[in-house]
Amino acid sequence: EDEEDEEEALPHSEAVDVTLEEVNSQIALEYGQAMTVRVCKMDGEVMPVVVVQNATVLDLKKAIQRYVQLRQEREGGIQHISWSYVWRTYHLTSAGEKLAEDQKKLRDYGIRNRDEVSFLKKLRQK
Repeated sequence: EDEEDEEEALPHSEAVDVTLEEVNSQIALEYGQAMTVRVCKMDGEVMPVVVVQNATVLDLKKAIQRYVQLRQEREGGIQHISWSYVWRTYHLTSAGEKLAEDQKKLRDYGIRNRDEVSFLKKLRQK
């Protein structure tokens, strides 16, 4: 019976290359130096992105890019994403507020650990 419990506790034996950056992010989370922002994509997928507590909007954007890039490398599907196009086309929003200023801190927008941020298509400027 004990053997069964042990097996359940072990993670699946898939080889996952964990980067040093990811390990450091987890440590920072443990010590309260970082927070997870739940980034909701248009298709409903939620990406748990880790940023430091005093991160700016730009830091979050870079963290989203890194998250997507790492996932693509793991899944083997390398598609080139034009991030300049993404950020030109979409706003990040939190609780209905656009995160318009890259240099502004997330906490100044009221974003805390485990809060959700969504992509919102920008309206065309006339």
